[in-house]
Amino acid sequence: MALKPAIFLDKDGTLLVNEAYNVDPKRMRFEAGVEAGLRRLAGTRAPMFVITNQPGVALGLFEEDALIGVHLQLARMFETAHAHLNGFYYCPHLARGVRRAYALPCTCRKPQPGLLRQAAREHDLDLERSWFIGDILDDVEAGSRAGCRTVLLNNGHETEWVRGPHREPDYIVDGFEQAATLVAVALRAREVA
Repeated sequence: MALKPAIFLDKDGTLLVNEAYNVDPKRMRFEAGVEAGLRRLAGTRAPMFVITNQPGVALGLFEEDALIGVHLQLARMFETAHAHLNGFYYCPHLARGVRRAYALPCTCRKPQPGLLRQAAREHDLDLERSWFIGDILDDVEAGSRAGCRTVLLNNGHETEWVRGPHREPDYIVDGFEQAATLVAVALRAREVA
């Protein structure tokens, strides 16, 4: 089977209004431009995956099971945008967490690329033809380390701007709809080439 490109998306601050440690599906809301952007990305037929750090588990703020409801609500929200969520990958770890089982270094917490590589293995994805859209440089680094092209949303959520290897995005845009247009055009151009 031929490998296919994918679109990886950060959750909080990229797709959803950034509400710290929220796992209540009723409070989940798309950021401006996301619904239209997801419709545009759905037109590429590239599978879409959410890649998210969820340190609230390690910090004891919520149970890991709460992320099931988050995943289901995200899938419903994608459907309202006429898009399909192909996978939801999260890292519950944090080295300085209070729950011993989750308080450890790992390869799945962004900026590490572990979750993208796991998705690639499980879904036959071509990471070098894939894209990662996020709102902070840790997202950019995870995507870059996995071999993806990256788009940074310059929406004010990146506050440190610590540059370095793998932390230079391929593109910087002002909003999700602009990012979606850029990725959709690039994916279609590669299909034609």
